[in-house]
Amino acid sequence: MDIARNLDHPKTLEKSKRSAVPALLNGLSVLSVFAAAIILYMSLVYAGTDLTQGNVQRIFYIHVGSFAGAATAFFVSVVGAIAYLRTRSNRWDTLSVASIEVGLMLSVVTLCTGSIWARPTWNTWWTWDPRLTSAAIMALTYAAYLMLRTGIENPDKRRLFAAVYAILAISTVIFTTIIIRIRPDTIHPAVIGPSPVNSEGGFMMAENMSATLGTSAALMTLIVAPTLIWWRIRLENLLETIQKLQVKSLSN
Repeated sequence: MDIARNLDHPKTLEKSKRSAVPALLNGLSVLSVFAAAIILYMSLVYAGTDLTQGNVQRIFYIHVGSFAGAATAFFVSVVGAIAYLRTRSNRWDTLSVASIEVGLMLSVVTLCTGSIWARPTWNTWWTWDPRLTSAAIMALTYAAYLMLRTGIENPDKRRLFAAVYAILAISTVIFTTIIIRIRPDTIHPAVIGPSPVNSEGGFMMAENMSATLGTSAALMTLIVAPTLIWWRIRLENLLETIQKLQVKSLSN
């Protein structure tokens, strides 16, 4: 009841008015819906059918786009982590954790779509290919980041250790990105650029394939991922406000 009264307090109501959803965020949210529709249309209709794999190849447009969005979010988390270490401002820590949660979600989408593609192509849902393994390690690394945050009670130490961890964790993203270029034993195809000579499930570059891949990656990177991060930041700020009200209520 005390929390409810605090939430109804004039000052709290005034703060909630100031925290109304910005017009820019509303606009980005609408654009994100259109972006998702464009990606689906280009993936399912606009792009030609792969000569080798058939229609199952179309899931790679979602697969590549989700990885591009995840990588973007993870790199943003590094920006937030570095800025927090320099300024000790909590808003940068909020940016970092929000970006990692969004990136982890998109990483799970990447792994799931990759498994769906692999089943008819490689006759297995999973194989310990270097690229697949590195992608799984990347996702688990960032899942461990969230566990680290929940395991440290002191807020300042939690933010400090999380910032350092986020900076170190980006190495898994870089390694996952370049591994198909440096490992000759991968069976994962490189959808952009040359594939290793022994890769399996390679593409024959169907009509409009490059345009669809580029559009999917660009929309996920420039619109969808930033919008999701912004919404997650607002949620984190709301949670912090509620926690402060709870502490204040208990102290009264």
